[in-house]
Amino acid sequence: MPDIHPTAIIEKGAQLADDVSVGAYSIISAKVKIDSNTKVGPHVVINGPTTLGKNNEIYQFASIGEAPQDKKYNGEDTELIIGDDNVIREFTTLNRGTVQGGAKTVLGNGNLIMAYVHLAHDCIIGNHNILANNVALAGHVTIYDYVILGGYSLVHQFCSIGNNAFSAMNSVVSKDIPPYLMVSGHMAKPHGLNTEGLKRHNFDSETIRLLKDAYSILYRSGLTLEQAKEKLVTLAPDNKELTLFLNFLQNHLHRGLIR
Repeated sequence: MPDIHPTAIIEKGAQLADDVSVGAYSIISAKVKIDSNTKVGPHVVINGPTTLGKNNEIYQFASIGEAPQDKKYNGEDTELIIGDDNVIREFTTLNRGTVQGGAKTVLGNGNLIMAYVHLAHDCIIGNHNILANNVALAGHVTIYDYVILGGYSLVHQFCSIGNNAFSAMNSVVSKDIPPYLMVSGHMAKPHGLNTEGLKRHNFDSETIRLLKDAYSILYRSGLTLEQAKEKLVTLAPDNKELTLFLNFLQNHLHRGLIR
């Protein structure tokens, strides 16, 4: 049976795997499903519909799966989907989706969500990301994989942030960030390639060189975005990381490119 503290409240209809643990005074509502080896700390509230995968750790005072902060929301059964191996720290707020935005908020696998982070409705978060303390995402934000957002970073609604991007603390992001970039400032501007992050993820020196060339074409050549994309197509068509970079520019810009 799940290890449930006697002061916790588990509503009828909640589905907990046999090895789930729930701390003191936590409340889990009827439309919640929690998979194996997930640990829910004390004073956590999980509303639903919400699904949590395996091996997640949720710290005290987190609010998981609450209704979206959107005036269009009218009580629909939208959902929050959380994958495996996530760490969700104190005072985080992860809201469900809205019907207008696809009806779900998604947090993938292996993410570290630090204290006081807010994930608004309809955000889609990939895998192995780090959102530092007090990061706030507005609705409909998409974050891909291995992204690091520094403390107090703010992200405007509908922004997309590509793989291995990095924002410095206090960054205000109002445009889309391509993969592999570093940004900072209010409003955030590009400040080169996230070279250290790429090295930590075992990008080889030739790929890093190509991505630096791509950055120079996009940001330092004086070309328009369309001209830069035409030049990037011919730079190294067989390099998968460069292809991902170009694909983001061609298909994933929703708020416009950060420049």
